[in-house]
Amino acid sequence: MGLFDYLRFILAFGFVLGLIGICYWLVRRYAVERFGLAMNLGKTPRLRIVESRVLDGRRRLVLVRRDDVEHLLVIGGESDMVVETGIPAPPLPAPDVAAISDEGAAR
Repeated sequence: MGLFDYLRFILAFGFVLGLIGICYWLVRRYAVERFGLAMNLGKTPRLRIVESRVLDGRRRLVLVRRDDVEHLLVIGGESDMVVETGIPAPPLPAPDVAAISDEGAAR
């Protein structure tokens, strides 16, 4: 193999990587809106996992918060079940504005 073959391989490889990068950019830009992945952008999230513990090799105990109510679930294994529902959720801690502004100043 000569120098020309190596150069052609490197150029073809760079071209393929460029095509992959362009496809990635297009998907990130347009597919998010089309497939509804950006549904909650700019909105306060209503659903979150507060805590999760492993019970055994198959099952997990999960505490889920929806709005201001928490639900205790056992998931995995043969079936999923609700252990307790309607648990009043403690208020979320407010973000520390001073710490966030200090981090921004440190950068």
